[in-house]
Amino acid sequence: MRTAAIVPAAGRGERLGPGTPKALRTIGGAPLLVHAVRALARARAVDLIVVAAPSDDVLAVERLLADFEWGAEVRVLPGGEDRRESVARALAALPAEVDVVLVHDAARPLAPPELVDAVAAAVRERADACVPVVPLADTVKEVAGGTVVRTLDRQQLRAVQTPQGFRRFLLAKAHAWAAEAGEQELATITDDAGLVEKLGGCVVAIPGAEEAFKVTRPLDLVVAEALLAKQRADGAR
Repeated sequence: MRTAAIVPAAGRGERLGPGTPKALRTIGGAPLLVHAVRALARARAVDLIVVAAPSDDVLAVERLLADFEWGAEVRVLPGGEDRRESVARALAALPAEVDVVLVHDAARPLAPPELVDAVAAAVRERADACVPVVPLADTVKEVAGGTVVRTLDRQQLRAVQTPQGFRRFLLAKAHAWAAEAGEQELATITDDAGLVEKLGGCVVAIPGAEEAFKVTRPLDLVVAEALLAKQRADGAR
């Protein structure tokens, strides 16, 4: 089975503030996107990485990534108006021989290569799809109209990370369904695994990694910078 990884990196990342697209914000002297691609390229399972870049920055992203030597083939194409469209475009551009597809957020720059391999292995061995998950530290409450409705049992809840892995034919089928679905059907779906769940696919959960947290707000950049510095001091990067 040949494995490809898709990196949807066309979003602006408004919660990080105005300016450079989120995937091109830097930690440790390099953009988040470079770190994310490096994690995928260092994984043994990944043969091809396709980056869906902002449509007006495709050439700049190509030049950026061309400055590095990767352990896998890296291609860049224009992303869509939203994350789902970017993934769909990249999925349609994959070579026919790709059987397993990983989807990884550029905003998770420090995901360990071992996690990438574990997700791919789960799909190859037994699953329609696989997501890495971590336990919730906070108490979680359902709120409506400013009032707490109930407290949820966090022992049964997990936060989902990327990369997420899929059998290619099923992910393609899920995106074809999404292209025809209405806004109401898609309103609560925020990841590719959610699309597969809608089709009744079996999504396996495996342990995630603390390092695979998502950079969403300015404080996350500070945390990522500190973690990367520690990894480099420990010889892990």
